Amino acid sequence: MRTVDRVREVAPPLLNPHDKEMVRAAQRCIMASLDHSRAASITLTTDTGETPTVEVPPAALKLIGQLLGAMSEGRAVMLVPADQEFTTVEAANFLNVSRPFVIKEIESGRLPHRKVGSHRRVAFDDLMAYAQKMREQQASALERMADNARELGLEY
Repeated sequence: MRTVDRVREVAPPLLNPHDKEMVRAAQRCIMASLDHSRAASITLTTDTGETPTVEVPPAALKLIGQLLGAMSEGRAVMLVPADQEFTTVEAANFLNVSRPFVIKEIESGRLPHRKVGSHRRVAFDDLMAYAQKMREQQASALERMADNARELGLEY
């Protein structure tokens, strides 16, 4: 099994104020370098005084910058291989809904899936598309409610 295929829950690292500032500075430096060049390299300084330089593609550097930004805010980050499939329980946890709700959405055809024996599997891409559609529908419903409240003179 490749390392990227292992699934692990990792709590966001607890950073002291000095470490948070180091992470923010590193993120700013990385993002600024992306604005001014097509290729970049990172020089690491170790406790032993070594300074190896590593060339990093811009897309990877952008991902590292985004990861550092999430770290500085104390947010958890989840890396998922693009071809990952979720069980109905995992899909429910990802969407923050119940498993019966996920099954209802699958059976109604709103959430694509495939069967593995008698078990349902949901592709990560399909789950992300469904989550995006769900967010858009929620935002639209909230906007309609706000419009109705304005029409009725119920300003908050």
